[in-house]
Amino acid sequence: MTHKTDVVIIGSGPVGLFAVFELGLLNLKAHLIDNLDRVGGQCAELYPEKPIYDIPAYPKITGQELTDKLISQIKPFEPTFHLNQQADSIEKVDDGWKIVTSEGTTINARCIVIAAGAGSFVPRKPPIDNIAEFEGTSVFYAVRNKELFKNKKILIVGGGDSALDWTNDLATIADVTLMHRRKEFRAAPDSVNKMLNLEKEGKIKFLHGQLKSLSGNNKMINEIKYSHEEKEYSIGVDYLLPFFGLKMELGPIANWGINLNENLIKVDTEKFETSEPSIFAIGDINTYPGKLKLILSGFHESALMAQKCFAYCYPDKKNVFRYTTSSKDLHKKLGL
Repeated sequence: MTHKTDVVIIGSGPVGLFAVFELGLLNLKAHLIDNLDRVGGQCAELYPEKPIYDIPAYPKITGQELTDKLISQIKPFEPTFHLNQQADSIEKVDDGWKIVTSEGTTINARCIVIAAGAGSFVPRKPPIDNIAEFEGTSVFYAVRNKELFKNKKILIVGGGDSALDWTNDLATIADVTLMHRRKEFRAAPDSVNKMLNLEKEGKIKFLHGQLKSLSGNNKMINEIKYSHEEKEYSIGVDYLLPFFGLKMELGPIANWGINLNENLIKVDTEKFETSEPSIFAIGDINTYPGKLKLILSGFHESALMAQKCFAYCYPDKKNVFRYTTSSKDLHKKLGL
């Protein structure tokens, strides 16, 4: 599918979301690409319940609350989200850029804004040599379509929230086995209790162990070998869901020819443009003298970036600066 917009934002954390607001005030439409299956970036994925104390006007706000309020704030501008995919490649075209994602989505935009935090979240994978053969067909690092697993034998591996939550959820439609090195978990106590009750009732199985190898045919697993206390065992399954957490990588951005410094993107502080004209970087992904890695800093950077994006998108128009407190035109945009 091909889309056209004014600006593509790579990353949907707080800074990327606020960028939608600043762009929207200037009549610039935005599409956002994120490797995660939800918006909010680190705030939503890593610490949704963790309080943040340095957001103006909020003495205390959690990561998820901040995300929810930003989503509400940008709702009038109707951004389009492309989740569960990353921006794989960019190509310079006559009217800006062509961005192609890992899911084959193509977006044509005049400007690109990189708001990817410290990089893309990617799954930590089990150290099994042939696991790539089965990825996307019988090995999955996220659940996107529950119906795929209906009435199937599933092995879920891990001890965190994702592993326990999906064990509890999929137990209603599938034959689920949970595997972990020990019967101590990092997940929320409520999720652990639910899993233990399901095991007690015989609705799921639990195994101590560590993955050793996979075997199968035509990209589909039929047997998994695992070890526990120096002994090796095997289990027949249809699908493997390893939830070993996430790690951060700069990803394809590193190959886009942008000036980098220790995996951070150099920008000027007038407009937060990179070494490549019409590509910008805001938030923790950028670097400049005096840089502070604060959400607040990213909000400021978003405002200045939007002004320059307007110049690229409307080169023949003059941008008249207006305040949201007094501009009737801006009030109309915001639905006030």
